[in-house]
Amino acid sequence: MTVKTYASILADLAPKTLVGADLRSANLRSADLRGADLAGADLSDADLSAADLSDANLGGADLEGANLYGANLAGVDLYGVNLRSANLRSANLRSANLRGADLSGADLAGADLRGADLGGADLYGADLGGADLGGANLQGANLQGADLGNYERGPDGYARVRG
Repeated sequence: MTVKTYASILADLAPKTLVGADLRSANLRSADLRGADLAGADLSDADLSAADLSDANLGGADLEGANLYGANLAGVDLYGVNLRSANLRSANLRSANLRGADLSGADLAGADLRGADLGGADLYGADLGGADLGGANLQGANLQGADLGNYERGPDGYARVRG
């Protein structure tokens, strides 16, 4: 299947139902996946850079090593999703539910995480330099080896600007 075929298939789906789909290493750059049902889909190593995933269902999806650079994931439920070593640089994750997600080794530099719920998430070795963590919940998150840039976890478990 060619790159264009993936994009044309996804563009024509109404509704976009890809439950359990095998999309490993797929090129979905700039794809319009708003409201798509990707529950349980294997998107490991897929290129989703600049994709719009707003209102998508990604429950149980595997996004390990996926390129989500500049993707729109605002308000998306990513509870417990595997995002290990994913590129989320400059992604919009505002108010996203990342509770219990595996973000170990992920690149979140410059990402918008304002109001995101990262409670219990594994951020071991993640890069959040330059990310906006204003109001993000970090309660119970594993921050060992994570670069939080100008932020720190406050006594209430929420991100706050250092100093």
